[in-house]
Amino acid sequence: MQVALVHDWLTGMRGGERCLEVFCELFPDATIFTLVRVPGAVSPRIEGMRIEASVLSRLPGISRKYRMFLPLFPFLVERFDLAGYDLILSSSHCVAKGVRVPRGALHACYIFTPMRYVWDLYHDYFGPGRASLLRRTLMAMFRRRLQRWDVAVAARVHHFIAISRHVAERVQRHYGREATIIYPPVDTSRFRISQGAGEFYMVVSAFAPYKRLDLAIKACNVLRRPLKIVGSGQDERKLRAVAGPTVEFLGPRSDEEVGALYSRCRALLFPGLEDFGITPLEAMASGRPVIAYGQGGARETVIPLQTSTDTGTPVAEDKNGSGMTSRAPTGILFADQTVESLVTAMERFEANSTCFEPEALRDHALTFDRAVFKERVASFVADRWGEHVGRRG
Repeated sequence: MQVALVHDWLTGMRGGERCLEVFCELFPDATIFTLVRVPGAVSPRIEGMRIEASVLSRLPGISRKYRMFLPLFPFLVERFDLAGYDLILSSSHCVAKGVRVPRGALHACYIFTPMRYVWDLYHDYFGPGRASLLRRTLMAMFRRRLQRWDVAVAARVHHFIAISRHVAERVQRHYGREATIIYPPVDTSRFRISQGAGEFYMVVSAFAPYKRLDLAIKACNVLRRPLKIVGSGQDERKLRAVAGPTVEFLGPRSDEEVGALYSRCRALLFPGLEDFGITPLEAMASGRPVIAYGQGGARETVIPLQTSTDTGTPVAEDKNGSGMTSRAPTGILFADQTVESLVTAMERFEANSTCFEPEALRDHALTFDRAVFKERVASFVADRWGEHVGRRG
């Protein structure tokens, strides 16, 4: 069986690339097709694969400018020649799902989100103050066309696998398609529990508009709490401008450094509306709780603390409505994306910090472990391939 792995771009080692890494282990002889490849930007496991990149990769400075070519992405991804491949496994948050599928081949798409740039988060990326007048004008011209293309190419996918219920609902809303849910992997072996009280709050994130890191910064300004921020991105200048003296920007850090920071932090702040979110589970694997915005993927990974009306004692919230849950809480969810709501959640956390048990936090993270993901993907693909071969006779 000839396998093609299609990934939007290889410009850094983020959550999507952690998934791709597992796909490479499952299909070590596969070829990766991608729009942009920056040599050395991803793990040795991915770098060791045969990789076919589009012509964009030949342009000087493309690692910083590739998003400017968004209107061309559909054209470029459709030019990949997948003739001779039996199984196409795409991992897509942009256009990877839009490859042209050879007759007789099976296409499964592991979807991180429908194309956020033209759907839900269009104004976060291209609203006033977010992009230049030229970019806003161009995207206003192309948005409808990109939306129509995005819906049309969803029909090229035989099976969608969504990273969360939140994403599965959006796949249904935008494409009218059902999706199987397989949560992304957390490499829990990278993280260790450290004894002692946490020293600081922490954020690990790209500096993108929808991440809402400004809320974490402003909340720590108000409470005068130390905050360490790991990451970089387009909003760095704006974020530095609002940061107070207790906020420290650490820039990108190695996996080992991030793991050490998790184990020493007081709690992870997670203020954005995320499709899933790996970092809360990484913090839990380190025995540290999470304070997260209570919508999107966080509702599927964080077991929220609530106070029993009978005893007045803190307990884990029963998200399924079946009565008191025996699961230990792993964090606190705040209701509104405002500084005030986050400040209230942080104060509530500090008043109940002893309710979060490091071993229980790690046990919860283990249910999302890399091995679980690998087994579920392998089983799903094997089952769908068996059905596909059976239909072909």
